[in-house]
Amino acid sequence: MEISLIFKIAAVGILVTILSQVLKHSGREEHAFLLSLAALILVLSWIVPNIYDLFTMIQRLFAL
Repeated sequence: MEISLIFKIAAVGILVTILSQVLKHSGREEHAFLLSLAALILVLSWIVPNIYDLFTMIQRLFAL
């Protein structure tokens, strides 16, 4: 796993937290929820290939 991926995830988390708080205080809870959901999908799309690589590496390691 690259360190840049961790920094990207942290940046998205900070940005989403700030924007979500602004949206909640302005009375747009639905938009805050959709923003959080979109951020979750974005981060998952970054992480899923690494998880797949991890499982294939474990499979090759144990020769399953």
